[in-house]
Amino acid sequence: MKTSFERPLNRPRVLLPLFLLGFVSITSIADGSDVTLDIPYATVNGHVLKLDLHLPAGKERPKLIVWVHGGAWRAGSKKDMPLGKLLEAGYAVASVDYRLSPQAPFPAQVHDIKGAIRFLRAKRTDYGFDSERIVIAGASAGGHLAALVGVTNGHHELEGNVGEHLDQSSDVQAIVSFYGMSNLTTILSQSTPHGLKVRVPALQLLLEGQPEEKPELARLASPVFHVDASDPPLLLIHGDQDPQAPINQSHELQGRYESVNRPCEFRVVHEGKHGGAEFFDDRRLELVKRFLAANEN
Repeated sequence: MKTSFERPLNRPRVLLPLFLLGFVSITSIADGSDVTLDIPYATVNGHVLKLDLHLPAGKERPKLIVWVHGGAWRAGSKKDMPLGKLLEAGYAVASVDYRLSPQAPFPAQVHDIKGAIRFLRAKRTDYGFDSERIVIAGASAGGHLAALVGVTNGHHELEGNVGEHLDQSSDVQAIVSFYGMSNLTTILSQSTPHGLKVRVPALQLLLEGQPEEKPELARLASPVFHVDASDPPLLLIHGDQDPQAPINQSHELQGRYESVNRPCEFRVVHEGKHGGAEFFDDRRLELVKRFLAANEN
């Protein structure tokens, strides 16, 4: 199911002349920030993968956040980028598309995102952001993918070979997961009847089977089974009334982090469901800013 939220960049745009770089468009926003749309970062089996790069106004070498959209792995778009308030705070945000599960099953999604990170590092001088410490963030299925990418730095099977910049690192240095999944081997047993209606068909597409039918693949796709003492700091934000991604999914990931003494913050949105404007309001994004500032080194 597509993640529901209010888009923070819905202010009227000042339409300046449109510059074309191939099929890439650069648009200036009313607050002075720029968004470069539809930057191709790789081509896989004839499918062109693209990202949108949002750059803050008046900030030299801004730190970079890679945003991964949700949509039950089978829908959604990079257009849904709810981190406008972090853009206003001086962060650059690259919102990436990836192959959806009807196009390609797991681990294509992780391969694509890691390919996007390598591309961004290769193009850091062209676009002017700082790529030394990249943050990966996402919501719902995007939160699951962000966490999985984050805890598998250097994982051979999940690295893939997407894109032309295999000499670049796909490592990230911090993770933010909004109501994401962490253990595909337990999520169905934790789910409500409503949640099962969403997750059973979504997992069928992602894994080409159910977790009990594909146990090794389900483990490979589950962040909790990859956590070790080298993993980046993690921030989890989850609603305690989530009917689609049980809050126990974030509790499990928190527990794994604590077992290896890695930095992990868990913030509960009381009465929060699966998405909504409250997850991306001033209060929650201020939590994200504080987390990122505390883990810059």
